[in-house]
Amino acid sequence: MPYSLRLLLVVTTSLLLSACGTSLHQAPVEDRNPLPPKPAASAPAPAASAPAAAEVKPPPGAENAGKPGYYTVKPGDALIRIALDNGQGWRDIAKWNNLDNPNRIEVGQVLRVVPPGVDASAVTAKPIASAPKVESRPLDSKPPVAAASAPTNAGAASPATAAASSDDDGLAWGWPVAHPVSAGFDEQRNKGLDFAGKAGDPVLAVADGRVVYAGSGLRGYGNLVIIKHNNTYLTAYAHNRAMLVEQDQVVRKGQRIAEMGSTESDTVKLHFEVRKLGKPVDPAKLLPAR
Repeated sequence: MPYSLRLLLVVTTSLLLSACGTSLHQAPVEDRNPLPPKPAASAPAPAASAPAAAEVKPPPGAENAGKPGYYTVKPGDALIRIALDNGQGWRDIAKWNNLDNPNRIEVGQVLRVVPPGVDASAVTAKPIASAPKVESRPLDSKPPVAAASAPTNAGAASPATAAASSDDDGLAWGWPVAHPVSAGFDEQRNKGLDFAGKAGDPVLAVADGRVVYAGSGLRGYGNLVIIKHNNTYLTAYAHNRAMLVEQDQVVRKGQRIAEMGSTESDTVKLHFEVRKLGKPVDPAKLLPAR
C-alpha cells in the first residue's frame, strides 16, 4: 500500500476512536430504580397522650350540700357528734341516710339531719364552735351496763325532782341530781352545768324521753348518756361511773339512769347539758327553782 494511503487510514481510524471515547463518557444514564430521597430530620414523635383522668364520683348526697336540714361531713367528724350537734339520735341519722355502717362516713358526704317530711328551714340548728374531739370508737360498742334501776315512785318525788318547770314544748323539767351547781353555763368554755358529788350518787332523767346514746365515744365526756325528749330537746349526762340504761330504752322523769363518777374527769362530777335543736342552752333557764 502506498505510504500516503497508509497515512490516511491511520488518521481516519484515530478520529473514529476519539469520537467513540467521547460518546461513552457523555452518554446519559437513566436510573430505573431510584433510591428514595433521604428524609429530612423530623421533630420527635409526640408522646402518647395520657389517659383521660378517671371521672371523680361525688360524695353521697352531694346534691343536697348547703340545703337546710343537711350537714356536710368535715375532717374529724363522727356520727355521734353530728347527731348531738343537730339534736338527733345517731341511729335516726343512719336510718334517714341509709348508712350500712354508721362508723364509716366520708369527708364531703352530705347527711340529712332532720326527719324526712319535716320543714328543715324551721328546725336547723346553728353550728357549734369549739366542739370536743371525737374518739373513733365504734358506735355499736357498748360498755358494761349495770343492772337497770326501777323508775322512782311517781307518788314520792325525790329531792332532785321536787319542783318542776314547763317550757313551750310542754316538757316538765326536773333536776338531774340533788347537789348544788358547782360550775355554771358558759357558751365557750362550759356548755352545761357541773355538779360535784360522790361516786355512786344517783343521776336522774330530767324529763320523759328515749335514750339515744349510752357509751363512751365522745372524748372528754367519759361514760355518757343522751336522752331525746322530743323533736326540740336532748339532754346529756357525762362522766358517769356506771350507766343504768341502754340505747333505745324509754325512760321517765326522775328515773335513775346512771351513777356519778369521774370518767375522763379529774374529780367526781356530773356534767349536764341541754341541747335545743342541737345548740347548747343554759339549763338553769329551764330547770325549776329549788
